[in-house]
Amino acid sequence: MHRSELPEESDFTQVDIGQFYDAESGHSGADAEGIIALSFNEKALYEELLSCVKKRDPKRIEILEARMRDLNQLAADIAQFPSLLERHDLTGGTRTPKLLINSLVKHQEKSDSTLRLPSKASLGKGYIVAKIHTFSSMVALSRRVDAPEELTTALELEMITMVFTLMVEDVYLNLITDKEQPMEFRQQWAFALLLLWEHRNDQTIESVAPVLQSIWLARRKLAPAFGTMMGTSELLLMSIQMDKLWIQFIKQYMGDSGVSQAMEEFLFGISYEQIQQLRRVLKEKGIPAIGRDEVSEFLGSHVKTDAGLDYRDFYSMYTIRRDNARARERMKLDGPHKTLEDYFIQFVTEQDKEKQRNDIFAES
Repeated sequence: MHRSELPEESDFTQVDIGQFYDAESGHSGADAEGIIALSFNEKALYEELLSCVKKRDPKRIEILEARMRDLNQLAADIAQFPSLLERHDLTGGTRTPKLLINSLVKHQEKSDSTLRLPSKASLGKGYIVAKIHTFSSMVALSRRVDAPEELTTALELEMITMVFTLMVEDVYLNLITDKEQPMEFRQQWAFALLLLWEHRNDQTIESVAPVLQSIWLARRKLAPAFGTMMGTSELLLMSIQMDKLWIQFIKQYMGDSGVSQAMEEFLFGISYEQIQQLRRVLKEKGIPAIGRDEVSEFLGSHVKTDAGLDYRDFYSMYTIRRDNARARERMKLDGPHKTLEDYFIQFVTEQDKEKQRNDIFAES
């Protein structure tokens, strides 16, 4: 990989992007060849499904194979665009990874950034959406041909991870624009974005996705007491089922008003403003608590307080909370200015950085 220096006008500390690579992670940068349409595990699952379909519904083989050829072709086409991890002399001038990081950190505003992002980033996002739809169809087909439950579950897990990858891209863009964050974190998230755009996978997802999936499943089992709207009992029930990383996050951050408000939005499925309105209405009427199905009636408009197992709902509800948070920050309004996912990934980054520092100290 070519490593050029940041321009002299840069007002933040220069960072060698090589330090962001984990020598044991398998990401070498120089040896990478862009997007791999199917990982080793995904390919194995696809071939297992193909075998089941041949036995039980052979007419669908051609459709399935054609869909996979299209996905491979799309990945190959995107790979033809210049790598984001190497130096290139393009029509508009020289582009290097450090210049891209510089641009992301210094020039991204909290607005739609479609036209400011590299073409490979925009095309890759369309690719991951196509891949999610492909695997969603494969999950449905797996059930249709009565494939082993383990196969269906594994295909669904791969699809869910892709949805989380789509979400993490938004979270990184959000955090990069947060000028209250340490510059080294903003640079780290910017480089993580370059890796994600180049390969359409993200190492952070490996630790974050299982936790977010568990939270989503736990949330669906809860029955929030709409009234006090405190969410304390729900939060405790949820935390008992979570791993150590989530419990540590709760202990460290729940005293922060922004985090607790973001958690309430996530738990109750309605906005901060709607939560405040519902509190006032119920207090005025002297009603201690109501159920999910009564929320719309008391707010005077239809709101969706729950969602099914479809992970498109997970992403959809996340984007609503994300857009509301951005609007509040822009207009200096009360309420959470970040989503729960923003806060959690920020926490994970802090923990990783602390671990790196401790490891360096232990070796010295």
